[in-house]
Amino acid sequence: MAAELTAHQLIEQHRPTLDQALEAIRTRAYWSPHPEHPKAYGENGSLDAAAGKAAFDALLGSRLDLGQPGTDDWVGDETSPYGIELGVTYPHADVDTLLPAMRAGQRAWRDAGAEMRAVVCLEILKRISDRTHEFAHAVMHTSGQAFMMAFQAGGPHAQDRGLEAVAYAYVEQVRTPDNAEWTKPQGKRDPLALTKRFTPVPRGIALVIGCNTFPTWNGYPGLFASLATGNAVLVKPHPRAVLPLALTVQVAREVLAEAGFDPNLVALAAERAGEGIAKTLATRPEIRIIDYTGSTAFGDWLEANARQAQVYTEKAGVNTVLVESTDNYKGMLSNLAFSLSLYSGQMCTTPQNLLIPRDGIRTEEGPRSYDEVVADLAKSVGGLLGDDARANGLLGAIVNPDVKARLEAAAGLGEVALASREIANPDFPDAVVRTPVIVKLDGAKPDDQAAFMNECFGPVSFAVAVDSAADAVALLRRTISSKGAMTVGAYTTSEEVEEAVQEACLEECAQLSLNLTGGVYVNQTAAFSDFHGSGGNPAANAALCDGAFVANRFRVVEVRREA
Repeated sequence: MAAELTAHQLIEQHRPTLDQALEAIRTRAYWSPHPEHPKAYGENGSLDAAAGKAAFDALLGSRLDLGQPGTDDWVGDETSPYGIELGVTYPHADVDTLLPAMRAGQRAWRDAGAEMRAVVCLEILKRISDRTHEFAHAVMHTSGQAFMMAFQAGGPHAQDRGLEAVAYAYVEQVRTPDNAEWTKPQGKRDPLALTKRFTPVPRGIALVIGCNTFPTWNGYPGLFASLATGNAVLVKPHPRAVLPLALTVQVAREVLAEAGFDPNLVALAAERAGEGIAKTLATRPEIRIIDYTGSTAFGDWLEANARQAQVYTEKAGVNTVLVESTDNYKGMLSNLAFSLSLYSGQMCTTPQNLLIPRDGIRTEEGPRSYDEVVADLAKSVGGLLGDDARANGLLGAIVNPDVKARLEAAAGLGEVALASREIANPDFPDAVVRTPVIVKLDGAKPDDQAAFMNECFGPVSFAVAVDSAADAVALLRRTISSKGAMTVGAYTTSEEVEEAVQEACLEECAQLSLNLTGGVYVNQTAAFSDFHGSGGNPAANAALCDGAFVANRFRVVEVRREA
């Protein structure tokens, strides 16, 4: 196929955006090229709300033919957490045919160079961005996120993370020059002179193992980091969340072909019900990079068994907030209530354990006992979610039966400070919508420790009574080191306590948010500025995004000759 997108066109269009991304990761200031507001779309080729919804509706019950080699069947049985049967079928691949086809395009992709790869990736992201409304519905009806969250987190925020990965990949690849003239003086003799060429060489085929809750947000960093560093990428979505990543693969293949590259550099690996192909793919010798988001058990299995691959994992952690004192009591409660409620707690960054001294805390309104703090937090969550329409827009839907079962079981673990209630969604009567539960536990009791020292993914939080701030910091440190944490929060007006919490997080390598009382929440991170995870505790072995996340996806090979 003749190239429709020239290198000059792509560089002219996307190099300014790449340069802005490079500046953003250098300064860590706020920046995004992807609008967050739905009304920003509808011009310059992008779909507005009505066109995006129509495009999504047109996908229902369809066959998404990607034109991949080795297709031996059509699979797919996704049902939306909102009760809609999607009915989309996807190509099932004979990997013995598909993987060699993917490798065939890597030479030309490698030789294209870091800049060309980067601008092709930016064209892919631009076309995804133009279809943000369509993708939002796809994310909503596979993850259970409410529409606005699916629009923002599954759209511009995910696209930002993909672009961030491209920027880091570019920086690491151009750190070494393409060519060098090397001369070593030899005294009275002629100098030694060599011409050296340095080429970033991809590791091989990368495997992205997608998750159910954030298919694009968690999938794009690894996908674009690997593609931008010259690797072909095989995308294996979660069986309940195929559509967003299948659409991503479709766009990537179109752009690659139009730019004159082999579209098989990006392919989809959908699976039959119960097939479980992730383990088979992960240990194939052709797979040299793996990106995974999901359970600790399978993440540990990948790290132990996919020995031929560089493995990047984001697993489970026990996120903790220490509450010692505050000078904005209402703001603290409001901020925590939103953090506990957003997407029904189905985020890897949602706080689980709230460590509160049993003697209470200091506030600008006077002292508050442990019982009062927990009761006031429960009241704040109840007020936030008291209106069903607002609650539906914030909670979304429970993504799978396991989350619902954990939520129901949590009420039997201790004294319930806030009971979960069922909420009807008039637009989607089959959606399972539940408000969070808050359970009071004692940090000194072994049975209670057994409950709160393990992740309880979903809308479940434990208000853990501790003897003192020092005990809270010690428990925080032990939790991070043994279980991991994607996020840590703390509320304190004490410089001593703040220093102790900060030191614990620095030593145990956990990302810390202090005294958040406004419109920024502990479970949110901004691309180009915040690091998602640290890669330094058991919750994840990588951070999104930093140099370490991209640098080992390629190696530099040198060719030298006498000048």
